[in-house]
Amino acid sequence: MVRELKPTLGAIHLWGIAVGLVISGDYFGWSYGWASAGTLGFLIAVAVIALMYVAFIFSYTELTTAIPHAGGPFAYGLRAYGPTGGYFAGMATLIEFVFAPPAIALAIGAYLNVQFPGLDPKLAAVGAYVVFMTLNILGMHIAANFELVVTIIAIGELLVFMGVVSPGFSWANFTANGWAGSNTFSTATWGGILASIPFAIWFFLAIEGVAMAAEETKDPRRTVPRAYICAILTLVALALGVMIFAGGAGDWRELSNLNDPLPQAMKMIVGHNSGWLHMLVWLGLFGLIASFHGIIMGYSRQIFALSRAGYMPPMFAKVNQRFRTPHRAVLLGGVVGIAAIFSDNLIVIGGQPLTANIITMSVFGALLMYIIAMFSLLKLRRTEPRLERPFNAPLYPIMPLVALVIAIGAFLAMAWYNTTVFVIFLGILGLGYAYFRATGHHRDAAPRDDMLGRQ
Repeated sequence: MVRELKPTLGAIHLWGIAVGLVISGDYFGWSYGWASAGTLGFLIAVAVIALMYVAFIFSYTELTTAIPHAGGPFAYGLRAYGPTGGYFAGMATLIEFVFAPPAIALAIGAYLNVQFPGLDPKLAAVGAYVVFMTLNILGMHIAANFELVVTIIAIGELLVFMGVVSPGFSWANFTANGWAGSNTFSTATWGGILASIPFAIWFFLAIEGVAMAAEETKDPRRTVPRAYICAILTLVALALGVMIFAGGAGDWRELSNLNDPLPQAMKMIVGHNSGWLHMLVWLGLFGLIASFHGIIMGYSRQIFALSRAGYMPPMFAKVNQRFRTPHRAVLLGGVVGIAAIFSDNLIVIGGQPLTANIITMSVFGALLMYIIAMFSLLKLRRTEPRLERPFNAPLYPIMPLVALVIAIGAFLAMAWYNTTVFVIFLGILGLGYAYFRATGHHRDAAPRDDMLGRQ
């Protein structure tokens, strides 16, 4: 049975994957944060979360270059804290990467519905799964080149959006009712800011997925740091630009609960029949596709790595002999995502739209993974001081501690404001842990992987 992945990627591919994984967050999802925090309150949330991600990426890159493993966070948690640490890091990452694609697929359906009102967005979402699972199975090099192209197009389209709406931009529009629906800041505003955290994180969610392509990267110890640092700077600039220009286009409250805020913001400036609007809808799909396609790459590598190490059924560790891709892992994540798309009654909670709750579930997984990764970095510095580290986290230990403290605070705030989704999240972790405890024989039979340290 083939269990190895083929290294084919360079730094430019990794940058494309890193930005592409995240860039759909500029096209939709984030505007739900305006509903609870207002534009100014949400700006505070985004600034704090951006700080967390900058500190996290500069710290996480140390782990990625020292342990270039397809399991990414799973490998770091396992090496630092043994099998239990590996399980929780791996499962948290899996929840993040499996629940993000159905939200993006629904947004793809919403964008297509703007052009074709008779098209069912859910059927379009399923069609997106079929197309991009197939592309991922056909080969990593093909998939990465496609990701690079659509990412560049998506960035260009965001710049076009900012340029087209800029003549009608008004700072007064952006600040009106900007404090959780009020023109003045009050103690109640803090609640709205805390409740908006999942949607601030959506601007950056999944950038860490590049770590799961490390086994398929040429010279990862040099290429990964370059890709990560350039990617996080690109994403911070795009997030601030998109949010500010959209909020200044008109009454931002009309955009706060939509899956397609950018086309709707542009309508406020150019009208319903402008060619610019139709161009944004079509090219805007590239941003959604870039993230959708990239996150499928991410979840498939995480499933593959967990299965290869005996943490999931070994059958999902099989690699297609022709294309050298984890085809069964690709299909498994797709089945879960498509089921989520059609599970309205199970996932719509507290009156929030389906997409908002899927995003919240994905963010819970991301934050738990960030916390475990930063603890792993701190511990490995103590327990394995001789581990080769081609990239060292700058200002250590300040950088990882900043990321850790903000991530813990964000996780607790989300648990407080999203209790039901949090309970479901814990339930998934609990069921997975029961499987983990019952299947130690799979880990005993797994092939030895020296990069993982103790297993």
